[in-house]
Amino acid sequence: MLGMFCIRACSGLVGRWTATCVRSLHVFPGITVDQIDEEVSKLLQLKAQLGGDDGKNQFVLKTPKGTRDYNPKQMAIREKVFNTIVGCFKRHGAETIDTPVFELKETLTGKYGEDSKLIYDLKDQGGELLALRYDLTVPFARYLAMNKITNIKRYHIAKVYRRDNPAMTRGRYREFYQCDFDIAGQYDAMIPDAECLKIVHEILSELDLGDFRIKVNDRRILDGMFAVCGVPDDKFRTICSTVDKLDKMPWEEVKKEMVNEKGLSEEAADQIGEYVSMQGGMDLAERLLQDQKMSQSKLACAGLSDIKLLFTYLQLFQVTDKVVFDLSLARGLDYYTGIIYEAVLTQAGVAPVTTEAQNGAAAEESVSVGSVAGGGRYDGLVGMFDPKGRKVPCVGVSIGIERVFSIMEQKAEASTEKIRTTEVQIMVASAQKNLLEEKLKLVTELWNAGIKAEVMYKKNPKLLSQLQHCEESGIPLVAILGEQELKDGVVKLRVVATREEVDISRAALIDEVWRRTSAA
Repeated sequence: MLGMFCIRACSGLVGRWTATCVRSLHVFPGITVDQIDEEVSKLLQLKAQLGGDDGKNQFVLKTPKGTRDYNPKQMAIREKVFNTIVGCFKRHGAETIDTPVFELKETLTGKYGEDSKLIYDLKDQGGELLALRYDLTVPFARYLAMNKITNIKRYHIAKVYRRDNPAMTRGRYREFYQCDFDIAGQYDAMIPDAECLKIVHEILSELDLGDFRIKVNDRRILDGMFAVCGVPDDKFRTICSTVDKLDKMPWEEVKKEMVNEKGLSEEAADQIGEYVSMQGGMDLAERLLQDQKMSQSKLACAGLSDIKLLFTYLQLFQVTDKVVFDLSLARGLDYYTGIIYEAVLTQAGVAPVTTEAQNGAAAEESVSVGSVAGGGRYDGLVGMFDPKGRKVPCVGVSIGIERVFSIMEQKAEASTEKIRTTEVQIMVASAQKNLLEEKLKLVTELWNAGIKAEVMYKKNPKLLSQLQHCEESGIPLVAILGEQELKDGVVKLRVVATREEVDISRAALIDEVWRRTSAA
């Protein structure tokens, strides 16, 4: 109780503590003024140690765990990547949509298997239980069912959220962008699926990230394999999630998890191990169709037949050089029903760079980040949201854009090429004083013509400082005004890179700027 009075005395009202203390003496006659003085002194010392009320030493400026800021240079790289991806999506005839960043929690629950624990729940806001979206696929399926859409080819680029353990240097975050392309509708088998793989091939080739391969498999093949290997039906999904870890763990550890944690028999695990080590192309699909065990599963045979058909179309799309049929590919999400695929970088194309680990120690970190795209067919997901259970077949792919950014940023750091953070085509400068009004008139003419132009926010800047700004910012041209140029009705046009200067008539300046910068 004594502490309460002392806190009242010093919390923001230290100058008036005596009156508070005197009142306390009437309520608690056993407390002396000396005691109160002593306690207040202690609290004042503590307050001084904590830095007072301004909070400067109590508040740490940082981004939340698993998130980051992006500076102009990084944003320029991101914009370039986005433009490449969107250009590819549009080339293939896609239109775009947007959905809320949060959904009803029940919309997301039960769609992601063991990854459901990574969903960000929000506090109850007025009677609705909400969660941040985990991906863009489930909201897309909800959108289709809610709007009764049965055919659409759409792309969606937006942020998603996962309560994961972040690995920032490898492009693994809690808040990150996804770039999705999906085809919804009833079409002939494997034609849309093959186009999705063609899109992945085009994007990764155009971004020039390094060598890559696209692994494909089919959920029906996995389920058939589990069945013929003796996996109980109720363990299919959980064993599938374990197989999905083969790209991060050796087979012995995966087998140990299957047997010790998931309760699978060693014999069944060993049989699975034989199959998941297989890789190939159409020839492997043909061989497995003749396999004594796999041929007993109608489900597996249907998947294998579609894999054969898929490779036929991939040959026509000229992408089979990068695609491999890999039986270890599982993809843990529950909603996949058929073909599944994942693109991985096999060579990042740049040397390892030194990065600061979170504990402050320097660590060698390669830019190789593994999976950079993934997707598959999910024919049953829309039906889960439709009141009558009407299904809309869907297939799609998601580009792991943050991992792509990590590689692009590190490649930029290793390169001597300068990255421009603006698109300014020309700087309007002055060679003498008292020409601000003329500069503003000229820059207005340029803006009105659609030219990206800039002028310094000073009345009488030095010409040298204006030219240095152009060199530092990568602005290719400078329009220099002086008293003589104004009399002659010309502008001195300077090429920043070569320092060449030429007089251009004021009337011809706009066409000349377009001519000189259109190729850039």
